[in-house]
Amino acid sequence: MGIFDKFKNIFNKNNETKKEDTTLYEKGLEKTRKEFVSKLNLLGIKYTKIDDEYFEELEQLLIMADIGVNTVMNFMDRLKSRVKSEHITDTKTLNEVIIDELFIIYVEGESLTDKIKMAESGPTVILMVGVNGVGKTTTIGKLANKYNEEGKKVMLIAADTFRAGAVEQLRVWADRTNSVFYGKENTDPAGVIYDGLEMAKKEATDIVLIDTAGRLQNKVNLMKELEKMNKVIAKIIPGAPHETLLVIDATTGQNGIMQAKSFKEITNITGIVLTKLDGTAKGGIVLAIKEDVKIPVKFIGLGEGINDLKPFDIESYIYGLFKDMM
Repeated sequence: MGIFDKFKNIFNKNNETKKEDTTLYEKGLEKTRKEFVSKLNLLGIKYTKIDDEYFEELEQLLIMADIGVNTVMNFMDRLKSRVKSEHITDTKTLNEVIIDELFIIYVEGESLTDKIKMAESGPTVILMVGVNGVGKTTTIGKLANKYNEEGKKVMLIAADTFRAGAVEQLRVWADRTNSVFYGKENTDPAGVIYDGLEMAKKEATDIVLIDTAGRLQNKVNLMKELEKMNKVIAKIIPGAPHETLLVIDATTGQNGIMQAKSFKEITNITGIVLTKLDGTAKGGIVLAIKEDVKIPVKFIGLGEGINDLKPFDIESYIYGLFKDMM
């Protein structure tokens, strides 16, 4: 079964949840799909044979889609090898191999789970980090809504205590998502977390989402602040934080990759939340993060709606990118 048939088989099955999420992926990845697939099709029209010039243009197209230089180099080596070994001469067959290899590159190699680690007992603590302006607080609100709809009792802790309006912004999200809230302005973030987690235990919450400051300009201070937070969290709830999720704005492209690398140097990042993927034509950043940063993408933002933050699914992602070719 070819890759096109494989994906058609997956998404034509009677799975309403999968279909609903796939539709959202299709809409969210529309800009990338139109930009990338249209140019890929034009390459097929321009070149009657697959030669070095074709490969050079394909390489540039992949890099422009923010797939990342390292990923593209790896991909091109594999693609050329398959073209040679499978005696591929037409671009239609090659397009199928291109999609196949992009899928394989993501699922092969280092095993990175895209599932959220849940606590065996007591509240699951998720620490949210990221620079200001990437949509971190909004992401927390959307996650709170997701878990609330799953029947879990959610608590939001506002530990971004010195940014004007940050505490109140999170309080609004807590009210909107029917979540327990704790926060104080202009006070020690670690102290807020300490009191908030004590409250979380008393309230018997299932999920605790902690907002933090995003001052990456001073890495030393941010590292010390996050270290202090982690010590406090582990003291109150052994084994926590169960996840430390880095929020990245997909529209920033390679700058987002640099942020991920910087935060990885500062603290133990367990997953990426990629926001605003619907607002960029460079959705290939998902593949670059996996290859260059070695951190799994766990959620992606596919729209502005409260339900438009979805768990990352590589099959839905690939289908959303290439459905017009299938």
